[in-house]
Amino acid sequence: MTARTPGEVRAFYDAHRTVRHYVTREDGTPLPLPAEHLDAMLYAAQRAPTDATAQLYSLIRLVSPEVRARLAELTTNAHIATASEAFVVCLDVRRVGRVLEVAGQGVGHWPAIAVHFGIGDAVLAGQNLLTAAEMLGYQGCWIGGVLNGLEGILDVLELPAGVLPFAALTIGTPAEQPLLRPRVPRPLVVHEDRYRDGTEEELRYAIEVMNPIAARGDKPGDWVRLLRAYFAPSGSMEKREPGLVAALKRQGLWAGGE
Repeated sequence: MTARTPGEVRAFYDAHRTVRHYVTREDGTPLPLPAEHLDAMLYAAQRAPTDATAQLYSLIRLVSPEVRARLAELTTNAHIATASEAFVVCLDVRRVGRVLEVAGQGVGHWPAIAVHFGIGDAVLAGQNLLTAAEMLGYQGCWIGGVLNGLEGILDVLELPAGVLPFAALTIGTPAEQPLLRPRVPRPLVVHEDRYRDGTEEELRYAIEVMNPIAARGDKPGDWVRLLRAYFAPSGSMEKREPGLVAALKRQGLWAGGE
């Protein structure tokens, strides 16, 4: 493999964008990817690292226009219906259990471990897929909105016990060029030898750095407003919590008390 320079690596990741608007056919339906491009992306996904050799994930490729439309509705993300490719990236501990059963072995009870390593494997595979897509000239979007309609998604995709959606992922040729989004300053993210809380001054500076990410139209960016909408009392994360707990219980992945 030819080594890349640090500048080339930075340039590759500077080109990364979260894209929700894709080039489509004239009638607005998804523009198919060349078969060899899709194959390369899926190959990359399957080459992702995995814990204990188990590959605790599955990718549900959304093909049917009806299924895509329903998932777009359930996630409140319309681009699921128009992207060239759309997937639901799932943790999957069912398959490894079935392998053990076929081999005449029992299956242990480890729901917390299942969530921990299953989500890790799912994210690694999905990000490998996205990185491969970007190497081929496409862009994509991770969609946390699966939590907006989790129960319905379990039904539509007929997901059995041991399988839980983590996120959806869309891929396509970008029809927009969003601005490069800022990131929290490195000293607050990269710690050496032990965790270090940021000072108030560092945190206020991080807010200034991140404010542009929350700009909407002609409204100036306010990152705290965005965080408040998600993570403050009565925010969307608090509202999603009961649905996720219910789905974990339904899929046999709940390790907490009643």
